[in-house]
Amino acid sequence: MQIYLDYSATTPTRPEAIAIMQAVLTQQWGNPSSLHEWGQRTAMIVEQARVQVAGLINAADPASIVFTSGGTEADNLAIMGVARLYAVPQHIIISSVEHSAISETVRSLEMWGWEVTRLAVDSKGRVNLLDLKAALQHNTVLVSVIYGQSEVGTVQPIAELGKIARSHGALFHTDAVQAAGRLPIDVQALAVDLLSLSSHKIYGPQGAGALYVRPGVELIPLLGGGGQEMGLRSGTQAVPVIAGFGIAAELAAQELATETPRLIELRDRFFAHLAEIPGLIPTGDDNHRLPHHVSVYLEHADGEKLSGKTIVRQLNLAGIGISAGAACHSGKLSPSPILLAMGYSQKAALGGIRMTLGRDTTEADVDWTAMVLKQILQRLTPDLSLVKR
Repeated sequence: MQIYLDYSATTPTRPEAIAIMQAVLTQQWGNPSSLHEWGQRTAMIVEQARVQVAGLINAADPASIVFTSGGTEADNLAIMGVARLYAVPQHIIISSVEHSAISETVRSLEMWGWEVTRLAVDSKGRVNLLDLKAALQHNTVLVSVIYGQSEVGTVQPIAELGKIARSHGALFHTDAVQAAGRLPIDVQALAVDLLSLSSHKIYGPQGAGALYVRPGVELIPLLGGGGQEMGLRSGTQAVPVIAGFGIAAELAAQELATETPRLIELRDRFFAHLAEIPGLIPTGDDNHRLPHHVSVYLEHADGEKLSGKTIVRQLNLAGIGISAGAACHSGKLSPSPILLAMGYSQKAALGGIRMTLGRDTTEADVDWTAMVLKQILQRLTPDLSLVKR
């Protein structure tokens, strides 16, 4: 028996996406920039996918969708595309719980003289609106706050944050890679100027992503070349994966009304099971959480005999795939920067684990995983009481 519970890392490519990718690879292999029939047929496939992805986030103009190689490139294009507009370093604001595609990119800007403010979060991982208001400066040109945090599942108040940034005249970007296809997103209702998406988080193929660019927002491209993607992303489009991304986005939009409540029910069932296991403490925000996301930390983590990585390995031996927040570099375990930003101790930040649910997850999967996890912890911590306090 094998159970996959790492849908925030990647999702299995759905059959409909695979089918259209195969058709493109074998029948519609023209260069979409070519003017002849072969190229124009392929160009129509790209534009159809643009319409489909735009529909997922209710973007009125499909031309606002710029295809990239994934969420990381979309994040980089948003941050660096704005930064390159300025000859003199300015001020940018991000949260302290951003994905590394944002935090590392901004770190590079700091080396070039940019001033960066990292908004603190509370113990649940949420940004305070008043902190954003206080952080804005006369030279703040961009605010970037993640929509749904991938490690602890906390959803930020994006609508309110965007309004604050817009009222100040700053652009607002959000990394919506984890939220898209799981929460309804309407860029016409949100004060969002830039929004990042990733295909393989919504059952599309790996290697495709997109950046929504609100009409009228100017960016400097990262790549020089032939000027594809409205001049913002040069290079021949990867038509097969873009086509797969498109159909995955269309189907995600269609299934949202039924799949999201199902995931929430499974998520809450999982948390109820975990509440009966000593030594497991939930992380993230109970009231503002991604529908598919379950995260806890090990109360007795020590970074040696017991850590999040230990549990990942043990569950893997049992045929269950999950992930941990702490990273291993050169054999040394490093605490999760997300949990540290939320105020957890160094030891606690070594004990975070994440279980994320998807289209194929069943009640039996959730029940079995909770039982196996309890057995593993009983074996690894035999000296601890098994009675829930």
